[in-house]
Amino acid sequence: MPKTLILPGFDGSPAPHWQHWWAATDPNALIVEQIDWSRPTPEAWETEVAGAILNHPGCILVGHSLGAILAARILTRWPQLKISAALLVAPADPAVSRRLAAFAGTPDQPLGVPATVVASRNDPWMSFSQSAALADAWRADLVDLGFAGHINLANGYGPWPAALTLRDDLAMCAGAPATRAGRTAEQRAIA
Repeated sequence: MPKTLILPGFDGSPAPHWQHWWAATDPNALIVEQIDWSRPTPEAWETEVAGAILNHPGCILVGHSLGAILAARILTRWPQLKISAALLVAPADPAVSRRLAAFAGTPDQPLGVPATVVASRNDPWMSFSQSAALADAWRADLVDLGFAGHINLANGYGPWPAALTLRDDLAMCAGAPATRAGRTAEQRAIA
């Protein structure tokens, strides 16, 4: 199993958020720390993630919220980095908050690796239709969690074993062509 690099979003994901739980329980996973979680800049955050990828070539990226957008930026702007797959949970629209404005211009081209977008129908940070459109543009599978908010601690996502299953599915697909068509939410339902 390749190393799993966990990319939290704005303000990080302190315990007992599912990302923190994952890093604490999976010895093959680690959270990529940022210098300043509350004042994100694309250049600084991308540099930290790129350094972690160079230390763990062939890794799987798991991004939540702004971390999902960061993963998409890395995959489309740093194609020379060796990344096996990406799990992108509850992507955040940088236009929702001026504090995220530096991340504007969300990539809308194929990511080049097997990817899954996990989205909610009542996420305040990005509409379900936006998430579905990004999944399509990224050629990623789409998992519809229904009404799960921002898929964070406030919405009951402390420990979240289903995320590990999604990562394991991606690890198995990592050798498949990246141009495969994404499956719909009706074809894959994981709660």
